[in-house]
This record gives sequence, C-alpha cells and structure tokens, in this order.
Amino acid sequence: MLPEGIGAFFRSRWQGQVPLDRLFWRDLVLVGTAVSIVASVLALVLLGLKLPLGLVLAVHFASVPYSLFLTLAVWRTTEKIPGAKAWMMTLGATLWLVAMIVV
Repeated sequence: MLPEGIGAFFRSRWQGQVPLDRLFWRDLVLVGTAVSIVASVLALVLLGLKLPLGLVLAVHFASVPYSLFLTLAVWRTTEKIPGAKAWMMTLGATLWLVAMIVV
C-alpha cells in the first residue's frame, strides 16, 4: 500500500485533476526527464564498475514505468480538453516517451 501522499499524487494525475500545463511541463518534462537522466547516469556508473549487464539494464529502464504513467496521464487529461493545445500536448508527451525510452 502506498502512503497517502504518494497515492494521492498518482491518483490526481490519473484522474485528470491536475492542470494540464503543470502535468505536462513540470511533472512530465522537468521531473520525468530528471528521473530518466538520473537512472541513465546511474546505469552508466554501474556499467563502468563492470557490474552485471542485467543489473545495469534494470537500472537504466527503471524509469520507464513512471514515464509511461506520466504519458498516459497526459493523454487522459487531454481527452477532456478540446482544441489544438490538447492535441499538441498529446503529441509532445508521445514524442517525449519515445525519447526517454530510446535515450
């Protein structure tokens, strides 16, 4: 069971209760990118220490579930908002997810 603060964080994003700009720019672009970068740097350090490749890959891809969650949360939130802004943020979130998985 997640602590209430963490559970509320994920629930509010999944249910579209967070403003789209905050969800996209702060949560996805800033925090999500930082989490992915930290995981990649840590994986490179582990690789440099010649630790098992399985561990290195697990650390490198550990941020993917969070990235996927954020992308899906953006998609779910944009479904409620008509117009070009919603479409652009959906596209941006999708491209961001691809970049985070590839890099």
